[in-house]
Amino acid sequence: MAIWGGGAAAAALVLSLALQLAAMADAQETASIFPAMILFGDSSVDSGNNNYLPTAFKANYPPYGKDFIGHQPTGRFCNGKLTSDITADILGFKTYPLAYLSPQAKGKNLLVGANFGSAAAGYDDSTALINHAIPLSQQLEYYKEYRVKLAKVAGTKKAAAIIKDALYIVGFGTADFLQNYYVNPTLKKLYTTPDQYSTHLATFFSSFIKDLYGLGARRIGVVPLPPLGCFPETIALFRFPKHGCIHRINKDAKGFNNKINTTAITLQKQLLALKIVVFDIFKPLHHVITSPSDYVLQKPGKVAARQAKQGQLPYSVIQSL
Repeated sequence: MAIWGGGAAAAALVLSLALQLAAMADAQETASIFPAMILFGDSSVDSGNNNYLPTAFKANYPPYGKDFIGHQPTGRFCNGKLTSDITADILGFKTYPLAYLSPQAKGKNLLVGANFGSAAAGYDDSTALINHAIPLSQQLEYYKEYRVKLAKVAGTKKAAAIIKDALYIVGFGTADFLQNYYVNPTLKKLYTTPDQYSTHLATFFSSFIKDLYGLGARRIGVVPLPPLGCFPETIALFRFPKHGCIHRINKDAKGFNNKINTTAITLQKQLLALKIVVFDIFKPLHHVITSPSDYVLQKPGKVAARQAKQGQLPYSVIQSL
């Protein structure tokens, strides 16, 4: 998806994420802030799992990957690095967690984490099932399997430390709406408004975070919905003439994000050792799309300073500039 792509705007977004993640780390850690990254999600994090599935949702052909290492498609739904890849760079990782279904995801490669993401998956398992992706429940099962493999590679004590101190990224929701709810008459009969469906998804989100916590996760970063109404796919499907963002769909995305935020606050109170951050990606991405002239190429320092002055970055980023 081009919306996750590069440029000054993407750099600003990634900086925002990285600094919020850094705030989750312990002060005494020095090398890489986290020992591993463990990812669950859809096309926003999928680094190649769908290459091994009988699904139409694949990114293993050009022009995908043309700006990535080796200039070859890897299964990432991007021309270059995913936001999660760039975040790993900023956090000090030397390699990226491999797609779990990859034959290379074994042995010492598991020490830096694993990527269970699958394009067209969602919080609602039915989303992945109709799209032949990896359902959320199966991604969790793969994680349980990964924990066993990690213990064999690293030893029980070290594996437990990696599991506890790892950074967990969770990013679902886009496919739930674009590849399921909006185009599924049966689902619309069950949940007559997007708000009702968002509440349904938030229940799955809550259960999943509790499951992860029970399996040792303590630091979780949640990627909510971007401005779905501005996606080319959305505009092509739901608007005529085909130009401009679709306000009602962006409103649905913001409503969903509010429910995820509220649920995360509740989980933080219930699970005392949990550190959970819901990233604000909607606002900066929406600004990029609706005000592209604000992101002309300049020296990075000038771009960051101007964005902070205009209030386009989260407060934690402004403090750090």
